[in-house]
Amino acid sequence: MVYFNYNGKIHPEGTPVIGVDNRGLRYGDGLFETIKMINGKLLFEDDHFARLWKGLKALEFDVPKNLTVDFLQKEMTALAQKNGHANAARIRLNIVRGDGGLYDAKNHLPNYIIQSWPLAPSNGEWNSNGLVLGIYEAAKKSCDLLSNLKHNNYLPYVLAALKAKSQKWNDAIVLNTNGRICDTTIANIFIVKDGAVFTPSLQEGCVAGVMRRVVIQQVLKSGIDLIEKEISISELLAADEVFLTNSIYNIRWVQGIGDITFKNSLTYTIFSSLQSTIL
Repeated sequence: MVYFNYNGKIHPEGTPVIGVDNRGLRYGDGLFETIKMINGKLLFEDDHFARLWKGLKALEFDVPKNLTVDFLQKEMTALAQKNGHANAARIRLNIVRGDGGLYDAKNHLPNYIIQSWPLAPSNGEWNSNGLVLGIYEAAKKSCDLLSNLKHNNYLPYVLAALKAKSQKWNDAIVLNTNGRICDTTIANIFIVKDGAVFTPSLQEGCVAGVMRRVVIQQVLKSGIDLIEKEISISELLAADEVFLTNSIYNIRWVQGIGDITFKNSLTYTIFSSLQSTIL
């Protein structure tokens, strides 16, 4: 039996806990964080909770005094242990506003849902086969107050993921409303060109990824040039190497986009350096 936590109460998986008037269901009114746990420890938890609290402020939630980072850490750890996932787990914390219409929310208190799933022993290892990506252009991501947050209004990514599945891509690249590279459905994107590393700046609408920040710091610490900038589709396709980052998989090499193929020498160097830091 697998369990989840809703507002401090443990329920078996599949138990209904949210009604039809919930604003998270109606409007996507909420936020989420996905955090990796290894040997009972949440990785980069300070960064995840800092982003979450920034989002709670931006979405104008009324956070009660008893809902603290320490409290949520304990709740997440307890659930992973109950589910037998604490050795290696993906933990999702979802926060939604309660019931009400667009103008008449009953209150602005956060309701939280915690879930956990086991991670495979191979998680985080080097993906020697490389990923195959495609570019999704039908729905684009805006660059605004919400862009850098992990909020529940996820439709451009949902549609891009559906396209990726239908085309048998491993992931899909999402563009911003200016037609430039933003990120992918589940990761931030980096390119390598002439020995330097580039990634879309936060002003380009990408999620402010925790692993993105960690990798940027690691690359700069290694003495490699790294620039956050606008990246066009043509620049992406002309890259020497491409890789993706997120908190669950760390770094994954991209071997191809359409007919274009990429190398991986510097990507592997960055991967190895990051692995030693995390471990």
